[in-house]
Amino acid sequence: MVERIGVAFTGGGMSPPEIVQCVQLAEELGYESAWVAEGHGGDQFAILTACALATSTIKLGTSISSVFVRSAPTIAMAAACVDHYSQGRFILGLGSSHKVQVEPEHGLEFSAPIPKVRDTVEIVRTLLRDGNLVNYRGEVINIDTFDLHFPVLRPDLPIYLAAVFPRMLEIAGEISEGILLTWCTPEHARTAAHHVAIGAGRAGVESSSVELATLLSVAPPGAGDGGMRRVAATYAGRFPRYRRLMAEAGFADDVELVLRAWREGNLPRAERLVPQRLIDRMSLPSDAGERRERLAEYREAGITLPIIAPRVAGEAAGKSALEIIRGNAPA
Repeated sequence: MVERIGVAFTGGGMSPPEIVQCVQLAEELGYESAWVAEGHGGDQFAILTACALATSTIKLGTSISSVFVRSAPTIAMAAACVDHYSQGRFILGLGSSHKVQVEPEHGLEFSAPIPKVRDTVEIVRTLLRDGNLVNYRGEVINIDTFDLHFPVLRPDLPIYLAAVFPRMLEIAGEISEGILLTWCTPEHARTAAHHVAIGAGRAGVESSSVELATLLSVAPPGAGDGGMRRVAATYAGRFPRYRRLMAEAGFADDVELVLRAWREGNLPRAERLVPQRLIDRMSLPSDAGERRERLAEYREAGITLPIIAPRVAGEAAGKSALEIIRGNAPA
């Protein structure tokens, strides 16, 4: 049996055509799924539509689409369209994103993220299932009337949710078909699996029916740890949620030093302060044998779908991503 593994594209300077090329290669090599983030790297639904038209078997997903940046009806329409173009291979990954992205970058208010996710999931499901939505009154979203003027391919299109800490993990286990983790150690994966099972139990479903996926950072071959340190420093400095996750993984003192340098505007120092053991514990090793052992550790902890995330940058980003995809192909 071919091992289950996905690949995610989180930015780093790749052009949309380069992402399509990478997804084509991933399909050829037996990857189960390909995921596209949205931040500054292009419209994820447009890129995934191009991927859908260039492939035939690989599953395609968003990792993630922000419930603050797009309205729930807009998300439902986009998801239904990509599902048509992919002939039923699309997975809708949703999440709240981060206040530091939503407010300063988009000029939108970031508030009540968990109710916002709940309402969005319910609206999207209703639109896909019934084709129309009338007088929805949620915790934070109210819609008088909206309907789809085209048929939906799959009314039960799967929805995965980004989650990090217990409350959201339990909610995701209750209302979604899968969970998307990131910057996850095997220990955190084990904790996440426990809380997802609690949520699934509330919904009366087996926890084994809920996918537990995680993005795992991978550096280009021979690149050293410089790029990974830069990514880790950025996440620790910019995103409180991931900073807390790193602290809870045993790196609280280190993260505090990284944050101090980040706030002083000294990114080179912030990068240098990222400890090697954090890189080792929260990303995949470059050695093939060690990587297989680490993936086995994640699977034993409850991860059902490891998703490699090439951490690439610069003019050679596309080429580097192709190398990573080749080097991490399913066995």
